[in-house]
Amino acid sequence: MIEGLDLSTILVFVAIGFAAQIVDGALGMAFGQISSTLLISTGVPPAAASAGVHTAETFTTAVSGISHVLHGNVDWRLFFRLAVPGVLGGILGAYVLTQIDADTAKPFVLAYLTGLGVYLFYRGIMHRHTEREPKVVSPLGLIGGFLDAAGGGGWGAIVTSNLLVQGSSPRKTIGTVNTAEFFLTITISATFIATLGWEAFTAATVGLLVGGVLAAPFGAWIAKRVNPDMLLTFVGALVTLTSLYGLYRALT
Repeated sequence: MIEGLDLSTILVFVAIGFAAQIVDGALGMAFGQISSTLLISTGVPPAAASAGVHTAETFTTAVSGISHVLHGNVDWRLFFRLAVPGVLGGILGAYVLTQIDADTAKPFVLAYLTGLGVYLFYRGIMHRHTEREPKVVSPLGLIGGFLDAAGGGGWGAIVTSNLLVQGSSPRKTIGTVNTAEFFLTITISATFIATLGWEAFTAATVGLLVGGVLAAPFGAWIAKRVNPDMLLTFVGALVTLTSLYGLYRALT
């Protein structure tokens, strides 16, 4: 746990939560990766960091999901195909993280995401995104939920990027993945509480929560108004950069 955090330190986490949620709401990913990385770097154990981040995300994804629904960014058929297996994968991943070291597969997942990010970036700048119905959805939700809980984040990067590669609409994908994430995070948080107890949560979590909730309505507004090719380009760049950084940390 982080003890003795003063107001100025909490405000730093508020700012981090705000910035991370703006990116997450607009591009469908990154809140977990950014927040977990910073918590772990301050000495929080991975399981406790994942628990704290998912607790904050329970609130931020609720506000973000409502905003995306109001802006018409949600494909409800896609939502149900993602949410149910995502929740099941999240329960399993949260349990695994509290029992064993799940870092073994991390470099392989990050290398895979780096490749996806480069491909999405290329398609965005070359205007080669042709929208079509994604075919692999439920297994993707299951894997995304598991890796999100076990790795402290990654639902958006894994699910959003894979759906976009399959040709799903960028705006609808981002809105739907964000909305489904609420049900994933509340389930993961409950699992962590049952296995770790309330001592996993810190004052830093409160800062992330406050900043994330304040930023959540703006991300949906941005996603609705940005050109699909530009969204694809930004998503590709973000996935590539965050995955490369994660890969560097995992291998050093």
